[in-house]
Amino acid sequence: MSEGKISVAKENGITTITFFHPQSNSMPGKLLFELAEAIKSSGDDKDVKVIILKSEGEKAFCAGASFDELVSIENIEQGKKFFSGFAAVINAMRKAPKFVIARVQGKAVGGGVGIASAADYTLAHESASVKLSELAVGIGPFVVGPAVERKIGKSAFSALTINATAWQDAVWAKQCGLYAEVFSSINALDSAVDSLAKTLAASNPDAMKELKKIFWRGTEDWDQLLAERAEMSGKLVLSEFTRNAIAKFKAGVR
Repeated sequence: MSEGKISVAKENGITTITFFHPQSNSMPGKLLFELAEAIKSSGDDKDVKVIILKSEGEKAFCAGASFDELVSIENIEQGKKFFSGFAAVINAMRKAPKFVIARVQGKAVGGGVGIASAADYTLAHESASVKLSELAVGIGPFVVGPAVERKIGKSAFSALTINATAWQDAVWAKQCGLYAEVFSSINALDSAVDSLAKTLAASNPDAMKELKKIFWRGTEDWDQLLAERAEMSGKLVLSEFTRNAIAKFKAGVR
């Protein structure tokens, strides 16, 4: 449990994939690749009509990649593998021939914003603020960038990237298109997720499959693109500047 877990539950054509990590649902590489495989398997399952993606707990939806793992990177190979985790999840969501609904119950940081962006339909609680904090530690949101930019546009993505220490609230995220709907209570959020999932589970799977292809048209090169972005980040994390920035971050210096 200390390393986190991925849970999968299937009922009436709806698969719910839940991720958890005790450190604000931050995601180490092992957990990310397990999550990507769970999404791929659900997408390949002919009995699954729709996928719900959520995290455990009432606070953070996802605090991004594991910071403990980030500071342990010693070479480019390790760096690329580390940053390839969120690439794997995003590409699994992109290629799954089923709609992915994301339930965002709390704050999303870095890779968490990427997951929320890669979902086909994202519903959130009003506490679900977002932040792309990568530049603050000397790197950038290179891997999640294509998914975030696709969802909210270049202008909002640039603002979120440049102002890396500032939170943007759920209202901002909805206005930019990241969230389709925002709710004032968790009960209302869960009811909306359940209702939409049941409606989609009763819809024509072939029609949804073809619609998903249309929605994601133009992203066919993302396997290669995100791999290149992961390598870019892997190199940057080894730089003296980034090492110093991470050390200041660990010491609580902003």
